[in-house]
Amino acid sequence: MDKIPKIDRQREHQANERTFLAWLRTSIALIGFGFAIARFGIFLQQLNIAITQREAPVNPLSNSENLGLALVIFGILAVALAAWRYNQVFWQIERADYKPNRLMVWIMTGVVIILGLFSIPLLLRRDKNVPFRSPVPIQPQSRNLQRLTSNANVNKGTITTLYKQIFLFLK
Repeated sequence: MDKIPKIDRQREHQANERTFLAWLRTSIALIGFGFAIARFGIFLQQLNIAITQREAPVNPLSNSENLGLALVIFGILAVALAAWRYNQVFWQIERADYKPNRLMVWIMTGVVIILGLFSIPLLLRRDKNVPFRSPVPIQPQSRNLQRLTSNANVNKGTITTLYKQIFLFLK
């Protein structure tokens, strides 16, 4: 145990801790991205329903909820692996028999590549049942017009109604 000078052992333990914290930040980012992707997919489904007034079919395998869930699960597993590796390296430093192991790096790389490949169909998918809308918003330009149209009966397909539906959904 005293084969390594005390100051060198402290540096090695601090480097081990920094490495663990880097893995921890990566795991938190994976969990955060997974959560955001899953929730944003649900938001897009609700927005599509509000615009088209009908529910679009969802692919049971390649959808954003599954990709988000996979990222969250992988982030949790990465934290567990990082803690296990931190503990393993801690005792190797104490025994002065540290052996580098690149297996965890290759596992993380492989899983991130696989999850990235699974996200490609989500990026390329286009909904064919969403009608084309004019990019110009249909809104009154003056306050007087806005007051007049706010009292009028607004059709279900207008942008104003869409904004109200989105607001109620987010509320």
